[in-house]
Amino acid sequence: MTEYAFKKTGRKVSNWGRWGDDDEKGTLNYVTPDTVKQALSAIRTGERYELSIPVGDSGPQTGWMKRINPVHTMSVTPYDLTGPDGVAISDDLITMPLQSGTQLDGLTHVGYDGAFYNGVPLDAMTPGSGATRNAVDATLPGFAGRAVLLDVASLDGGEWLAAGRAVTVADLERAEEAAGVRLGTADALLVRTGWLRKGLTQGWQGWLEEEPGLAPECAEWIHERELAMVACDNWGVEVLPASDGMVPLHAVLIRDMGMMLGEMWNLEDLAEACRADGTWDFFLTATALRITGGAGSPVSPVAIR
Repeated sequence: MTEYAFKKTGRKVSNWGRWGDDDEKGTLNYVTPDTVKQALSAIRTGERYELSIPVGDSGPQTGWMKRINPVHTMSVTPYDLTGPDGVAISDDLITMPLQSGTQLDGLTHVGYDGAFYNGVPLDAMTPGSGATRNAVDATLPGFAGRAVLLDVASLDGGEWLAAGRAVTVADLERAEEAAGVRLGTADALLVRTGWLRKGLTQGWQGWLEEEPGLAPECAEWIHERELAMVACDNWGVEVLPASDGMVPLHAVLIRDMGMMLGEMWNLEDLAEACRADGTWDFFLTATALRITGGAGSPVSPVAIR
């Protein structure tokens, strides 16, 4: 039987054991106090950009992989609880898949051949309480440091890339050259495909069926650059449907390299600001919720330019 090509790539770029046999942070180990301090130089104006989509019933989920849009419910309103002193109280709750909107994929989100990152067996993900190792809370305090936005959609001259358009290493390097930046150790790569813009402006019908995104070949480039994290404005980071397995880039980046992936990040306002002054690097924070046993987490990333 012919072996899937992504598994060969996975062996070449594997970080298993690189930071110890018990490591659960993966490429976030590139982030150190020194890299965080150095990244402060990417703050020039102090302007902040929040990169999430709304948490509510207006999202793209249709039940695929049992994902629904978040359901927000008021559990206490001033009609329920007002004190004799006139003080009124409100409280609420939310029901949502952790990966229904702007999110981070953790290191038990994807595995293959019986293992997650760093050789953790698949049975570490339990039906009851979730992950006993490589859970998303093990990645805290998350990413803080320099990030670079590569606006591949704009380079192609349209509002968004076409469905099935694979973003190659050549595309990434072309975007780097156009932006006058170079990604390196401990950086986060943000790629704008425009796919989220398509959903936000034209509606979500069919949006989850396919997408433009990173080609599998990008895994080796990402590994060589020693990036800490990758995030995109599409729903699955990589070009889908894939030609080599189900989610080959996920498999290599998460399982073999130990990299968290950001999905459905809203890069529109940030890209507009970067285009306006020609500055494409900035300081970024992205931290998962402390969800015990989680395979992923909602996130509200903040870019500071």
